[in-house]
Amino acid sequence: MADTLALFTSVGLSEQKAKETLKNEALSSALKDAIAQAQRVHGASGVDKAMGTLLYSMASRLRDTKRLVFLSDHIAQRKICTELQLAAALDYLKSHPEDPINQKEFEDACGVGVIITPEQIEDAVESVIKKHKEPLLKERYRFNMGLLMGEARTALKWADGKIVKNEVDMQVLHLLGPKTEADLEKKPKVTSQIINHCNMKCFDLIAGVVQPEGRSLMEQLRGEALKFHKPGENYTTEGYVVTPNTMNLLKQHLEITGGQIRTRFPPEPNGILHIGHAKAINFNFGYAKANNGICFLRYDDTNPEKEEEKYFTAIREMVEWLGYKPYAVTHASDNFQKLYDLAVDLIRRGHAYVCHQKGEELKGHNAPPSPWRDRPIEESLVLFERMKKGLFAEGEATLRMKMVMEDGKMDPVAYRIKYTPHHRTGDEWCIYPTYDYTHCLCDSIENITHSLCTKEFQARRSSYFWLCNALDVYCPVQWEYGRLNLTYTVVSKRKIIKLVETGVVRDWDDPRLFTLTALRRRGFPSEAINNFCARVGVTVAQVTMEPHLLEACVRDVLNDTAPRVMAVLDPLKVSITNLPENSKSEVQVPDFPANEARGSHVVPFGRTVFIEQSDFREVMEKGYKRLTPEQPVGLRHAGYVISVQKVIKDPQGKVVELEVSCSSATETKDKPKAFIHWVSQPLVCEVRLYERLFLHKNPEDPSEVPGGFLSDINPNSLQVINSAFVDRSVKEAKAFDKFQFERVGYFSMDPDSTADKLIFNRTVTLKEDPGKI
Repeated sequence: MADTLALFTSVGLSEQKAKETLKNEALSSALKDAIAQAQRVHGASGVDKAMGTLLYSMASRLRDTKRLVFLSDHIAQRKICTELQLAAALDYLKSHPEDPINQKEFEDACGVGVIITPEQIEDAVESVIKKHKEPLLKERYRFNMGLLMGEARTALKWADGKIVKNEVDMQVLHLLGPKTEADLEKKPKVTSQIINHCNMKCFDLIAGVVQPEGRSLMEQLRGEALKFHKPGENYTTEGYVVTPNTMNLLKQHLEITGGQIRTRFPPEPNGILHIGHAKAINFNFGYAKANNGICFLRYDDTNPEKEEEKYFTAIREMVEWLGYKPYAVTHASDNFQKLYDLAVDLIRRGHAYVCHQKGEELKGHNAPPSPWRDRPIEESLVLFERMKKGLFAEGEATLRMKMVMEDGKMDPVAYRIKYTPHHRTGDEWCIYPTYDYTHCLCDSIENITHSLCTKEFQARRSSYFWLCNALDVYCPVQWEYGRLNLTYTVVSKRKIIKLVETGVVRDWDDPRLFTLTALRRRGFPSEAINNFCARVGVTVAQVTMEPHLLEACVRDVLNDTAPRVMAVLDPLKVSITNLPENSKSEVQVPDFPANEARGSHVVPFGRTVFIEQSDFREVMEKGYKRLTPEQPVGLRHAGYVISVQKVIKDPQGKVVELEVSCSSATETKDKPKAFIHWVSQPLVCEVRLYERLFLHKNPEDPSEVPGGFLSDINPNSLQVINSAFVDRSVKEAKAFDKFQFERVGYFSMDPDSTADKLIFNRTVTLKEDPGKI
């Protein structure tokens, strides 16, 4: 080790850097080989610090070690002399994994032999400064000098950056002269405008600010936007393993797909999709759609104990509700026979074995090594066949893969025994594949190009590549993105089941939950959910959002799409005494008052109307603009102003009726301070008002809620009003039809509604509650 340490320091590494390198066995071995190759060219003392730095950089960044000698030679021969050339060389090798390397093409790509003269640098910088001369003279040293550097470097790709910067500095100084006191003053900050939630564009969630360009989801997902690999160029992805057969498999893959992007959305059919899945649906289906590709809906149905028909149906319903149509609906169980045959092949290749360790022993990351890991291949083949025939009890045997996952877990299970009939295959199988075994192989079978999954699956990426390569089948690329979470809710299937079982919520579609079926029932438009996902953006980091940001997206859509009607939740009877007893007329009410051309509906107007209790006060208070005995008020759309003549109370002193007189709004001398909504000859309906289900932001956090999430239920999360009044125009409404109840909020008709009893769910209030965080 002392010799190696001396070798590393002899080529310019500091002693500390050399010691750190020795701790990394793979890097240490690669660097030794690189130095040895360079010394063959220059002799033991011919590798100087500049060359040593490049050799170290190359050894630490090169993934395909069979290219090490080739690159070391180019560095030793001083064909590659700069970090810029090395980066170009690494990029070239990454995108050209096959032999032989085209030497001329490689050297052209790396700028080998290209000489940039001082005159060329001077001319290029002069040209760039001339282009930007006017703003430079105006802004002087506040001008973005990085722009000049960037354009000069683009024109002179292989020039030394330090020399280019010096030339830029010198020519700027020559043009502007030395900095003045005004140049040294701090640039005043531009006051950022407050952005309304409804006009929010794409969030930069890490910084918590809004990105300057508001890109749609399709724009975020299109083409080069995500820096994903092109179909068939999987090998350009960091960490992708290239085997001797990789290029042949990719060629076959391209023949099947025609170079088309293929993604999949692979939910387990053991629960209902939630708001986090909406991001996954938008990402998988959206990426395919934005790039003229296709997306499969694949049910990961490998656990027969928890799968139910209602989940299969609801999942597809929600995907289509969000506006996406799967290219095909597939099931992991479609491939059970093929997956079994591949498992047999994996055993034959020496990569899997039958194990008898119990489930309790396999839990955690420090499980004891299996004593059966090295059992003979033929023995494992016989035992695996016996597992298939049902000759072992549940838990008595598993098939395990010989590999270590990124999180340190050793030999993950590929197959386990379950004597439970399967939803689709019945009793045909009693062994079922696990996610770790099934996922990548189904991706391979369907020729998926981009396997998009949430960040927690990053630890499985190496096992994904390993299994495909161990079986010598086409290997897709797994890409991870950040999961989307919301505060004031739980989305875990187990916890939602607990909420249902304890009667806290009615079912998976209770409007207080954030499952997609619940959001639809509450009245959230699918467009608003998709807009929310677009505003969240395609982030790699996990993000946690406040519900009011989603609600802002809902208001944005409903403001444009929900027709206005009038409803009174807490009715107060108003008798208009100066109208005849049998007075009947009709009032034309615009569906969208801001744009009356979009249609209208008719409501009756008679001697008796109903207003909100809160729109009348017997005692005048400062700032109150609605009806009082001293203050008249206008009736929206009716063209009347009413004035109180008499207040009628019940024995307990509660106001139960007002007698008023009315006059035409056009003839009234003083315009009323307010116009209120009202109903006449209304329909009686039930209204359900929803608030947050939990009191605390993070109900699953023991530090915030020591008693557990069930102790954090908001007792006021649901208020039912049994006898609200709504105008008759909604009589023919259907389930999920949405309305704005003027001055009250946005509401959606509940599927529980009948012809005799209409039920409306409050979707969101008209404005964000200032009391909410």
